[in-house]
Amino acid sequence: MNSSKKPDFSVLKALYINCTLKNSSQKSHTEGLMQVSMNIMKAENVSVDYLRLVDYDIAYGLLPDMKKEGKEKDDWPEIYTKVQNADILIIGTPIWLGEKSSIATKLIERLYGMSATTNSKGQYIYYGKVGGCVITGNEDGIKHCSMGILYALQHLGYSIPPQADCGWIGEAGPGPSYLDKESNAKNNAFTNRNTTFMTYNLLHLAKMLVDQKGYPAYGNSREKWDDGTRWNFENPEYR
Repeated sequence: MNSSKKPDFSVLKALYINCTLKNSSQKSHTEGLMQVSMNIMKAENVSVDYLRLVDYDIAYGLLPDMKKEGKEKDDWPEIYTKVQNADILIIGTPIWLGEKSSIATKLIERLYGMSATTNSKGQYIYYGKVGGCVITGNEDGIKHCSMGILYALQHLGYSIPPQADCGWIGEAGPGPSYLDKESNAKNNAFTNRNTTFMTYNLLHLAKMLVDQKGYPAYGNSREKWDDGTRWNFENPEYR
């Protein structure tokens, strides 16, 4: 891509899922930092969708719709439609006890429950999609939480660009959070730079994948493997 020419990202769709423990009636510091990234994408004419997962009734389990397992309610099919419509998925989470939130864990579990399904090329369903994460808190753990989230996303089939995470943390212990004026977090140069770089790295990789219609199916199609295609794989036991 010619760096001197402004790229056109208008064909892309991004979904931000905030895994705060607070519903939408409460202020979310994680949303505050996610908004910085969302504003960049909107300025680049990307179609942006945002939600707080805690606002929905998401059942525990790994099936596409847990109502079929007797759960009274499960809003996951609605969320999954949004996931499938998006080229980019950004997971936001606060840090609790050094870990991502329980809501983020539930989201990853439900994403995992869909990962065995395949796309039109016979590849796993998340191939060709791009993932990143946004972390906030008052204790150390940005890299630890990012490590777990980004590993999970790539294992499921998402593509992860360079520096696909960003975050902000205050001093250890109780204190002001990202949106609190006294934290001065919005002027933190390190966070602002990393948030910007993450956003554009997600956009660049997603645009490349969309332009080439995802990954070629040579060597990675589950359907072809199940039909007996082995490409250049040779099992030593068969020699």
